[in-house]
Amino acid sequence: PQTIEAISHTKAAEVPMVVAINKMDKPGADPEKVRRALSEHEVLVETWGGKVQDIEISAKTGAGMENLMESLLLETDVLELKSNKDCTAKGTVVDSRLDKGLGPVGTVLIQKGTLNIGDPFICGDFPGKVRSIINEHGIRLKKSGPSDAIQIQGLESVPQAGDLFAVVNNEKEIKRIASERQRIRREIEQKKMAFSLDNMSSLIKEGSVKTLPLIIKGDVDGSVEALSDSFQKLSTDEIIVNIIHKAVGAITESDILLASASDAIVIGFQVRPSAGARKIAEKEEIDSRSYSIIYDAINDVKDAMEGLLSPEMKEEITGTAEIRETYKISKVGTIAGCMVTTGKIFRNTGIRIIRDGVVVFSGNLASLKRFKDDVKEVAKGYDCGLQIKGYNDIKEGDIAECYEQVAIKKTLK
Repeated sequence: PQTIEAISHTKAAEVPMVVAINKMDKPGADPEKVRRALSEHEVLVETWGGKVQDIEISAKTGAGMENLMESLLLETDVLELKSNKDCTAKGTVVDSRLDKGLGPVGTVLIQKGTLNIGDPFICGDFPGKVRSIINEHGIRLKKSGPSDAIQIQGLESVPQAGDLFAVVNNEKEIKRIASERQRIRREIEQKKMAFSLDNMSSLIKEGSVKTLPLIIKGDVDGSVEALSDSFQKLSTDEIIVNIIHKAVGAITESDILLASASDAIVIGFQVRPSAGARKIAEKEEIDSRSYSIIYDAINDVKDAMEGLLSPEMKEEITGTAEIRETYKISKVGTIAGCMVTTGKIFRNTGIRIIRDGVVVFSGNLASLKRFKDDVKEVAKGYDCGLQIKGYNDIKEGDIAECYEQVAIKKTLK
């Protein structure tokens, strides 16, 4: 299960992978079985003619480790993963904690440049100055370069994993950037709306959602497969259901983190999230749902997807009016005196002029009046005066037809 989970994370992040097939020192080790299982999850290794490097190793004896390192170096060469050490340091926070003696401490992976003691930096939303650099062996360093994973002291606040770390030599600029980032973060948190089944409709109207990513966890493999197949059958030309991970077992912290990274919804069948997973889901505002009846889960996803479907637009005639007289007013244009013959004439809907059964103009009203008063609507049997935006060639006997576009909700077949 952990391997399947790792594959799901790798695919979601869209990064290349190298497979190390471990425990080759054991009697009866069968690497072909591993390769076959990988192929079932769409990972085709080089030994089988694929593109993913696979190396047989033994973590116990060390066999194959040199080949693994060579494969990693080859991958970096092919991807042209290079770094400049002769510039200001940049990196990413991979872990952090609040130490009783040291204060906020962060583990940073340096990706570019050289970091020195005393360098001013910005990390996430907060400024700081490097007070100490400690490597993975607990040894204090004066500087560190690309690919070093180091522990840094001097942070103003505990950063989050994934925060960017960058040295900036202008301390005034650091404070300005930090202040601006904190302001933006506050605004984002105020406006933030979690991605969930309940608000998918509003997200699709903004044009931000066209696929529905799901993570499925269940008590048995049969239930997981049944849910997966049922959800994928709901896909349409407009919305695609994307199962980014499915497995047997409780909803874990890793599932929630994967959902956060890929904007997915977690569906659990006969399983519940762990306490840690529940806490992370609340913090990250991840929609995690548990069901005991398969049809309830399918119906919830179906209802949400129907809200995502672009509605069909249908024209509805709201009313018609006959033009009885016309008045030309200088600097204003032509005003038509009308009698509403069917329905209602509304000021804020579309209007078209029909002459002898032929539409001669379609547009919008500039004004709608009853006597001298501006009105929003005029009902059947009442007279009114109207003016059309950008059109003055109105004639007696013309028919003014008022219409609006009505959205009709689609349903999944």
